[in-house]
Amino acid sequence: MGFADNNRLLNVFDLRTSFSADSFALHAVDNISFYIKKGEIYGLVGESGCGKTITALSIMKLVPPPGEIVGGHIFFEDRDLATLSDRDMEKIRGDRIGMVFQEPMTSLNPVLRVGEQIEETLVAHKNISKEESKSRSIELLRQVGFDKTEKKYLQYPHQLSGGQRQRILIAIAVSCNPSLVIADEPTTALDVATENKILSLLKELVSGYGMSMLFITHNLNIIKRLGQRIGIMYAGRILEQNIVDDFFNEPLHPYSKGLLASIFGIKGNEKRLKAIPGSVPRLSELPTGCKFHPRCSFAMPLCREEEPPIREIGNEKWVRCFLYQN
Repeated sequence: MGFADNNRLLNVFDLRTSFSADSFALHAVDNISFYIKKGEIYGLVGESGCGKTITALSIMKLVPPPGEIVGGHIFFEDRDLATLSDRDMEKIRGDRIGMVFQEPMTSLNPVLRVGEQIEETLVAHKNISKEESKSRSIELLRQVGFDKTEKKYLQYPHQLSGGQRQRILIAIAVSCNPSLVIADEPTTALDVATENKILSLLKELVSGYGMSMLFITHNLNIIKRLGQRIGIMYAGRILEQNIVDDFFNEPLHPYSKGLLASIFGIKGNEKRLKAIPGSVPRLSELPTGCKFHPRCSFAMPLCREEEPPIREIGNEKWVRCFLYQN
């Protein structure tokens, strides 16, 4: 869990992001720790409202007020992003870290041609001419799968389908050849066929550009297809970190086991899917102790009293659960 590892591109340690009003604070991201290695896709998975998007916005330092980072570290390329000024972060966003937002229609400017929107990022971070930025934008359109790139360059977002708009956002995110791309539910509003094309494109770009990716989703199937390692998030906390193949064969946390059983069914002859009892708690009504204990069939008295610490299980695996006490 330490910082000193040359193979780690991003190292988030004890990050806490809160939304405050008067004397009351809601901890949307509460002491989470994870890291992303160079060249890997890390999947951050959880239900809606668990803090995945706020985690991404915290890394980018784009948390909307009254939210703010109140603790922890975000080490990226030997700098702690949590301590940087807005001016310094502007130099990193779009250049060293790209982001693909969840909703392409609201993320793109409706009155600018898509080519101009790709160029904006290039001009902001690279010392290149107008001609060079246009040439690079057209090449990016080709790389994300467009034919007739000159025509696409001149079109407006409303003239494109949802999948095409998402490709434009991907082109913008990778335009400056960043070290890290954050993809926040990039296939949510897409049909299955388009989703498959976008996922294949992202995987190809990660490999081709040699970059890393934080892929945020509620869909375990996507991470099974794309990712190398996975973090399971619940009520503002990461409950388990695991290697993807190992996670699907032998998940560690009871919540993880419940997620798999509710999607794929349990192993054996029984074919029915099993729902996790109860519902995700509101941030204003979190239980004491382990935040999952009201829904957990393995809960012990200790789970109701204390927050479980991180337990190292093996190489690159850990879990927050008293079932794994030493």
